[in-house]
Amino acid sequence: MLQKYLLIFLVSMVPLIELRGSILMAVGMDLDYFTALTVSVIGNMLPVPIIYFFARKVLIWGSDKKYIGRFFSYCLEKGEQGGRKLTQRAGRGGLFTALLLFVGIPLPGTGAWTGTLAASFLNMGIRSTTVAVCLGVILAGIIMGVASTLGLHIFGL
Repeated sequence: MLQKYLLIFLVSMVPLIELRGSILMAVGMDLDYFTALTVSVIGNMLPVPIIYFFARKVLIWGSDKKYIGRFFSYCLEKGEQGGRKLTQRAGRGGLFTALLLFVGIPLPGTGAWTGTLAASFLNMGIRSTTVAVCLGVILAGIIMGVASTLGLHIFGL
């Protein structure tokens, strides 16, 4: 049982898959939802400070490198794009709520990694970024839990 929760924890830290994938896996493995949500939130939030303080610098550094440049440039563009969308939708004053919803609505490319990167581009501050992303991750976990459970029930899996 501990191995399954460790797997959920590790999957929740993977970019692009994040909590959305780990909750789906947890429901599929019939794990306790609230324990899985807690483990997934912790795993998904663990990289947030590292992303906030270092990812932008690393992406800028690697964007002109031969083998990794294309991917790093893509990630930079995604972060800048996310920042622009947040600012356009919310204005400067509503960034907290916009970031929370950006991370919380489980769509491709809108998880904690992209949200934190976008917040770092906008210089939101680590405290407000962490709180908004954490609340967004919890919201996404609830949405994914409900959707996964309903999906498994509807399709009889």
